[in-house]
Amino acid sequence: MLPLLVGWFGAVAYWIGAGPTEDPAATADVAIVLGAAVHGDEPSPVFCERISHALDLYEAGRVGHLLFTGGRSAADALAESEAAGAVARDASVPADTILIETRSRTTMQNLRNAKAIMDLEGLETAIIVSDPLHMRRAMEMAETLGIAAQSSATPTTRYRSWRTKAPFLLREVYFMHHFWLFGE
Repeated sequence: MLPLLVGWFGAVAYWIGAGPTEDPAATADVAIVLGAAVHGDEPSPVFCERISHALDLYEAGRVGHLLFTGGRSAADALAESEAAGAVARDASVPADTILIETRSRTTMQNLRNAKAIMDLEGLETAIIVSDPLHMRRAMEMAETLGIAAQSSATPTTRYRSWRTKAPFLLREVYFMHHFWLFGE
């Protein structure tokens, strides 16, 4: 039994690590940028990578809008999405192309709230932006929610060494199973 479990978890980890197929020329109505931590009112280094990649997609004309997700913890001055929106405005992205949702705390909530905003704004297609190891679960969730989405993982990541990747990968293996079992 133990070899079977080890094999299963190893296969899931490999599947997550391989990530979903990406089309480097994909276009969409909106980039959904999944939230990550902020420190006070500044995006964390991980979140900065996601925001930067979304800005690159916007500047390349691959998306027409940026939708930043993520709520505010008690320790922060701004919601994750508000901090990201400020970075985008500072990068000269027009305010009318920046959308934010400020209530989500989990990936599923990020995507559920993003879908509601897309529906309200008449946006039909999305490119989801996150870290490479987070993309598989995010895309599975987007499909469950009926979001017509492509994936675009950050080409740079703060998780570079095995020492930093391993805990993130183990976390994703756990949360993928949590999603499969509980839908969250």
